[in-house]
Amino acid sequence: MEKVRVGIVGSQFAAQLHAESYSRCPAVDIHSVAAIDNLDEFGEAYGIPNRYSDYHEMFANENLDLVSVCVPNYLHKDVVVAAAEAGMKAIICEKPLATSLEDGVEMVTVCLENKVTLMYAEDWIFAPALARAKQICQEGGIGDILYVKAKETHHGSHSIFAQKKEYCGGGSMIHLGIHPIGFIPWLVEENITQVMGMVTGGAEQNFLHKEYTGEDWGAALVVCANGTRGFVEGNYITCGGMDDKIEIYGTEGNIHIDLTQGSPLKVYSRSGYGYAIEKADFTHGWTRPAVDEFMSLGYVNEIAHFVDCVQNNMDPPRGTTGADGLRALAVTLAIYESAQQGCLVQIPTN
Repeated sequence: MEKVRVGIVGSQFAAQLHAESYSRCPAVDIHSVAAIDNLDEFGEAYGIPNRYSDYHEMFANENLDLVSVCVPNYLHKDVVVAAAEAGMKAIICEKPLATSLEDGVEMVTVCLENKVTLMYAEDWIFAPALARAKQICQEGGIGDILYVKAKETHHGSHSIFAQKKEYCGGGSMIHLGIHPIGFIPWLVEENITQVMGMVTGGAEQNFLHKEYTGEDWGAALVVCANGTRGFVEGNYITCGGMDDKIEIYGTEGNIHIDLTQGSPLKVYSRSGYGYAIEKADFTHGWTRPAVDEFMSLGYVNEIAHFVDCVQNNMDPPRGTTGADGLRALAVTLAIYESAQQGCLVQIPTN
């Protein structure tokens, strides 16, 4: 079987996650990359032969089976639409799908019109621990699911594209809380239909990050169509490295998952060492260094599955379609609306 020819748009953090995961997939040829900075450094690191400073030029010159869109949030729509209209076969778009519903709808519509498969990169769905938790739930291990509590938190991003609402579409909720927002409907196999949200107001109204124009803390109670309740949180006020935790409560038991700080390794270092976990400030004293974040956070399995979908002409699974990404965006924006209005917000089912 011929290898899947991949093109990556972007060269920063998200692009590195995709490139590293592609490099572990024997069925892939990372054929080209387009980026406006550190292009050659990124290309050399992953052995990518064809490099472009303009993604339009890459789409015009390359016959690609799969395109990874790994640019700042506000550029997702432009790149996805350009890729679809250029005849790319399939597209993976990083989270969130877009910064507005109008942009998200256009992305999904253009891909449908051009018969391009749009896949939404929600890595939590492919995290081994979370996949195992869902399997236990499906086996009846904790009875009927009643309530899910899930969060992604850390102490903020150095990227201007995460700090400014005009680029990100919001703050910690759209950038981090989008993961539990996508995870809960996948777990219970029902859409979120109601939200009650609260966020800090950005800038001077933030807890810590006054320079961020989006919120540095956000949380929401959510209700799924089958009555399952949930609590989702995304914040930039958590010290000590990225902290992703999930709790699932059922009629016959519960499951607790420490996705990022639950390493089997425990290290005490007086001098410190290279890397522990994402967003950790230092490595002195006692730490719990990650063994393989690319695998444990779901990136490797996510990319492998999307490649398999392309090779075998399969539809992506629930939670990872363009429509699922659009739904997660709609829920996130409804949380912002709820926080602003101080009331419960209903989410349309269509």
